[in-house]
Amino acid sequence: MALRKILVEGDPALNKISRPVERFDARLHDLLDDMKETLTKANGAGLAAPQLGILRRAVIVMEEDGKTVIELVNPVILQAEGEDMDYEGCLSVPNLYGEVKRPTRVTIRAQDRDGNAFEMTREGLVARCFCHETEHLDGHLFTEHVQGRLYTREELEEELEEEEDRGVRRRPRGRRRR
Repeated sequence: MALRKILVEGDPALNKISRPVERFDARLHDLLDDMKETLTKANGAGLAAPQLGILRRAVIVMEEDGKTVIELVNPVILQAEGEDMDYEGCLSVPNLYGEVKRPTRVTIRAQDRDGNAFEMTREGLVARCFCHETEHLDGHLFTEHVQGRLYTREELEEELEEEEDRGVRRRPRGRRRR
């Protein structure tokens, strides 16, 4: 396994459409392993191959436990339900956060590292990550969906404190970057 460089906004690779994975071989396994190591080191919630400059349809998402990684090869969102507005960030847009509306529950179909097809449904942060990461595969960043303005980490913390003072309630959970 190896740490890889995460591309940042402005790199043209982040705006390109990724190609489907056709070979489920050691090269793909190495990529997924490197993605996991890179994501863990960056303390993120999800990572897509294009963020590493690899234009293939592969993403990983951290389960809410912060330990288990979901590998999604050639993912397709089958169903999205509900609505939730919350702040998001991205490892490719460092230190900027914005409010994005996402589904609260998502069912996704994908293949595992060996090419076996599966479906899974998740809610909350993981559902949000499914949406966020699969958009990277089509050359999109979360900033395209931000409602309002972008905040630095310090500004976001201040905004969240002000919301709390105004009685705005958000579901408690870790604020990990995506």
